[in-house]
Amino acid sequence: MMHSDQVSVDVDVARQMIFDQFPRYRFEQIEQLDAVGTVNAIFRIGSEAAARFPLRMGDPILCARMLANEAAAMAELAEHCPFPTPRPVGLGRPGPAYPMPWAVQTWIAGDVATPDGLAGSRTFARDLATLIASLRAADTRGRHFDGHGRGGDLPDHDDWIVVCFEKSEGLLDVARLRRLWARLRELPRPGFLVMSHRDLIPPNLLVRGEHLVGVLDGGGFGPADPALDLVAAWHLLDHEERKTVRSHLESSEIEWRRGAAWAFQQAMGLVWYYERTNPGMSALGRSTLQRLLDDPDI
Repeated sequence: MMHSDQVSVDVDVARQMIFDQFPRYRFEQIEQLDAVGTVNAIFRIGSEAAARFPLRMGDPILCARMLANEAAAMAELAEHCPFPTPRPVGLGRPGPAYPMPWAVQTWIAGDVATPDGLAGSRTFARDLATLIASLRAADTRGRHFDGHGRGGDLPDHDDWIVVCFEKSEGLLDVARLRRLWARLRELPRPGFLVMSHRDLIPPNLLVRGEHLVGVLDGGGFGPADPALDLVAAWHLLDHEERKTVRSHLESSEIEWRRGAAWAFQQAMGLVWYYERTNPGMSALGRSTLQRLLDDPDI
């Protein structure tokens, strides 16, 4: 169990709920994916769709509203994303064996990206830069950052980072990381917002060969700090390939450092929180923090 409030759902429960509420899939094979995701249990439905069951217990009404908002964001992302991305199919209702709303979306084929798999690929780096540039070009339509998660003001995350430092004693070089955060958190805020995926971690990117072929989990697509999607460069690329992304996007020094700051904020929470329950996510946090510490420009 990754979370203290985690909801249990297995393939038998998912199969019954999918067949009952989406009868069009009644003759499809249902397969639980062994993914490193931390928000949803994901079940593949044949070759065309996937069901996502939230893993953490919450108010079903609020959850249904959240899933509807995510579906709208996914549809908007699909309009601007230059790579395949899932589209919403429908929302499922709670049932006797699973108490929360859930969602069905289209299936995108590909291999989940890894922190080291294409770290030295300039081709992949260019694809990432193309993705980020395309999302930035979407119209914010006057919307503002919603105040949730990453993408607003860096100092707003000080309390969380302090918790992460305390939990990471004995796991990481906390003294050195404290000094790095003290510098990163003081970077000036951006003067404008752009549309952002807002969670470009490896599990949300699909690859084939050296190319990006799919972008997942687009339910957070919305206005944010232009530097936020740069976390992908720190999670996935070595130094020279990160320079390719920066050059393509013409990122200023401040913007580039803010991207590093958001990657730091995300990675600090992964190492200790998932140390025992999700080793893959914990390892991602470690590798990203090491890239930040090793980078001569940061």
